[in-house]
Amino acid sequence: MDFILGRYRNLSVLLLVVFGQLLLLAYQVRSNQQVRVLRVWAVTSVAPMARGLENVRSGVRGFFSDYFILLDVREENRKLTAENNRLKLENNFLNTELSTADRAKALIEFKGRSPSNNIAARIIATSSSANTVVLVDRGTSDGVYKGMAVITGDGIVGKVLDSFPIAAHVQLITDKQFGAGVVSQKNRVYGTLLGQGHNRCRIDRIQNEEKVELDEMFYTTGEDRVFPKGLPVGRVVSVQAGPTFKSIEVVPTGMKNGLEEVLIVLEGVHQEIPPPPSLAERINLMPAPPFPAQEAGSVIPAGTPSTGLLKTDADRIADRYRGIEQQRGGTKFGAFGSQPPSFSTIPTSPDKQGITPPAVPPAPKPPAEKRVPEKPVQ
Repeated sequence: MDFILGRYRNLSVLLLVVFGQLLLLAYQVRSNQQVRVLRVWAVTSVAPMARGLENVRSGVRGFFSDYFILLDVREENRKLTAENNRLKLENNFLNTELSTADRAKALIEFKGRSPSNNIAARIIATSSSANTVVLVDRGTSDGVYKGMAVITGDGIVGKVLDSFPIAAHVQLITDKQFGAGVVSQKNRVYGTLLGQGHNRCRIDRIQNEEKVELDEMFYTTGEDRVFPKGLPVGRVVSVQAGPTFKSIEVVPTGMKNGLEEVLIVLEGVHQEIPPPPSLAERINLMPAPPFPAQEAGSVIPAGTPSTGLLKTDADRIADRYRGIEQQRGGTKFGAFGSQPPSFSTIPTSPDKQGITPPAVPPAPKPPAEKRVPEKPVQ
């Protein structure tokens, strides 16, 4: 057998190939396929390799493409971040400038309305850890001296503690060493404003019997010789009874919007404390009572001088006597050397003083009605 295969090797291989081809042809005819089996096998064997090579090629290409694109995106992202930060800073700066302009405008308007002589100052530094003493950019060269009041348009802020040539220390009302005389707006209760080291102050020396209500305003009294009278101080947020004195806390109104610009009172002018709105709305003034001569039905002499608006009964009586003296032809009432009239007897009508009142024309009579004679009935 080996001899035959060795001698007829080529013929054997050819026969095997032809036999295999016949088998494949028979399989293709039986399976009714339009593609050759060898081609199917070839494509099937080569396709996984081609798919792998394509994946590798697309991966490498995508990696390098994404790398260079990411470099551009990273640079663009950095530029956008820097631009965004710049716009944020610019926006914050503009908002700060706008709020500063609004506060400056409010201070200018308040300075124009205030009768006191004020000078504007800016806070440039804080000189204590408790933020109760600040440094402003006004000093003795601007006329600022120790003990002057520091305010805003909403209320008092503090007082000048030390003054230097171009700056000054200001003690805020929240400092524990600060004190000022105050009075409540509604009930006119007097007390002393004291700082506590934080954003609230307390009102001391008010008896438990005194009436202080929540949300009531306190104003300066001017008795401390630092703050002019009538400046707002704070609004009551807590009232509690103590052993002897009330425990009252107020929130300063002058510091509610923060402190950047303030006003220093160079020459203070006292003002009246405004009445509470609730009481002002309930005031009802009746008209002045009628003149006594009008009540008695008497006639005021002609030519009686008028002094305008008569405020009291004494003014009305004086005007009556002036008219009487002028009609008598005597000395002018109130002149030098004249005898003052006696007020023990107040004249009620001019005829009791010998003065003839002006004649009043009689009322016209109505015309008589004309009667038409009736015709006799036939």
